[in-house]
Amino acid sequence: MMNFFKRLSFAGVAAVLSSGAFAADLPAPVIEYVPQVPTVGGWYLRGDIGYKIYSAPEMKYGTLDFYDDEMDGTFMIGAGVGYKFNNHFRTDFTIDYEFPAEFSSKGDCTSTCGAPGYSIEKADIDVWTFMLNGYVDIGTWNRITPYVGAGLGASYVSTSNITFQNPDGSTGSYDSDGNWNFAWALMAGASYDITPNLALDAGYRYLNIGDGRSKQFSTAGQTSRIEYEDLSAHEFRLGARYTFNSTAPAAPVYYEPQGPISSNF
Repeated sequence: MMNFFKRLSFAGVAAVLSSGAFAADLPAPVIEYVPQVPTVGGWYLRGDIGYKIYSAPEMKYGTLDFYDDEMDGTFMIGAGVGYKFNNHFRTDFTIDYEFPAEFSSKGDCTSTCGAPGYSIEKADIDVWTFMLNGYVDIGTWNRITPYVGAGLGASYVSTSNITFQNPDGSTGSYDSDGNWNFAWALMAGASYDITPNLALDAGYRYLNIGDGRSKQFSTAGQTSRIEYEDLSAHEFRLGARYTFNSTAPAAPVYYEPQGPISSNF
């Protein structure tokens, strides 16, 4: 009986030692990092609202002198489509509409207005702009990306409600007109990434629009028109951009490879 228990004990010790040797022969777990390359760039849509502060244009009509030129501020809305090439360069095409802003001026017409003094000249001016823009995204810190940009394009300037009031109380109006101009812009701002696809954009744009005018009319045997030269504005804009096919960097992927299993049996 004692021999039986001795043999059983030896068998148990051998099994334990054998299991330890088997475990020692297993490959050590190796955790490897598989880098995931994020998708950067793609097409995007944008929408903007903003407020414009106009620099006063210069009013021209014949040989009359005008002064105290002023133009009210106004709101704008816009939309566009663009393409992000990489983390630092993108471009878009935008269409903006700027609501009518009132222009006013005073005309020195002591000898032509029926009474000493000046005339009060007014007009409403609204603008469509069509711009091709390019931007440099400087870098991203805490989801904030500052940028600078520039744009070239065209503007369509429309005038309406063109009126005058002379110092003797007489009033009159001129026919409205619209015309195309070359336009250009300089931009700066920053965007904030709400998600990898959606960003808020706050920016400033200086916009040079061109000139506006009335229709031609005849007076005193001469054909002329009223012109509003050097329209430009400072815009403060808030918008959103949605980029398609853009994802955040994926989380690191870990796996435990399976190696050959050996035994000392």
